[in-house]
Amino acid sequence: MNAPIRIAVIAGEASGDILGASLLHALNKRLPTVQFEGIPGPRMQNEGCVELAPMERLSVMGIVAILKRLPELLRLRKRLRDHWLHRKPDVFVGIDAPEFNLKLEEFLRQGGVTTVHFVSPSVWAWRKKRIFQIKRAVDKMLILFPFEQTIYDTHEIPASFVGHPLADAYPITPDVAAARAELGIASDAKVLAVLPGSRGSELKFLSEPYIKAMQLLAKRDASMHFIVPLVNDKRRQQFEQALQTFGNVPNLHLVDGQSATVMTAADAVLLASGTATLEAMLLKKLMVVGYRVSGFSYFFFKRLLTIDRFSLPNLLADENLVPELMQHDCTPEKLAESVWRQLQLPEAEKHELINRYTAIHQTLRCNAGERAADAIVDLLQQKGVLP
Repeated sequence: MNAPIRIAVIAGEASGDILGASLLHALNKRLPTVQFEGIPGPRMQNEGCVELAPMERLSVMGIVAILKRLPELLRLRKRLRDHWLHRKPDVFVGIDAPEFNLKLEEFLRQGGVTTVHFVSPSVWAWRKKRIFQIKRAVDKMLILFPFEQTIYDTHEIPASFVGHPLADAYPITPDVAAARAELGIASDAKVLAVLPGSRGSELKFLSEPYIKAMQLLAKRDASMHFIVPLVNDKRRQQFEQALQTFGNVPNLHLVDGQSATVMTAADAVLLASGTATLEAMLLKKLMVVGYRVSGFSYFFFKRLLTIDRFSLPNLLADENLVPELMQHDCTPEKLAESVWRQLQLPEAEKHELINRYTAIHQTLRCNAGERAADAIVDLLQQKGVLP
């Protein structure tokens, strides 16, 4: 009997868990005896991945937060490196989390382990010299966005554009009525979805401006409903504590998970940067992106950034489709005003925006999990692991 294929995998946060689950599901179909282990989220665990450490330990945002937990993160990386060099997997797949995964991939590749990185670091946006570390660290890069292919071709790094699983998962035309029915929201209610992030460090910096922005909007329109989906119990408790500190919001509803359903049901979305902005675009929503980090982190990032926009809809469109309010501009007053303007957009402008969203959606709809699995199977065949 042939030995099972062993795949080590690490996802750094909730968005990586979504990507990882689609990949593992596709690999399970191709490789019936495959075994997965590493740092998975709940979706990846449902696909059979054995947890060596909880994903929450990697969910850190901002330089200050990372520095505070650096010794712990270094110890974890060393433990995993030693484990996988002692008991080598057939392939290691790092999903996003480049600060943690790339160095681990470099160690493992030097030790003879085949490595794949799923989700390109933002080398097109900042710290461009990381491309040289990537070349040392990976046998294959799996990229989500078509504009990234040129960078890897230029540096002769094997890369495959696989599209994005969320583009596959979400229909071109979202069912708003069904989402509202599921959440018990009237068809004629005015609804703002508010997503302050999935990490504790994001809520630390965004809860105050988001809560105060909702309070300002409620004064403008007393009938407006606000729905805040929170990724887990810890984030819900953190947000509830912020409400106690900064004051309650009329017509506020906190929801456990269900962020896609909440965004589908909403007229507009106020949200942090990241994968959630892509989801909002795929769900064809008006949105405002507001983001803050610590002053030290912002100073550091600002010196390294080489682009003028940071949300995925604007990066994919190569123009400013949606408002972005970063750091000092991420104030309650500016957030509220920007959301209000989005809600007042003329129908013709809304229609044009949705058309742009739809064109991007179709470009990214490539059956990503299947294509990523094909790329990994091809790599294992090249390495002689599979016939």
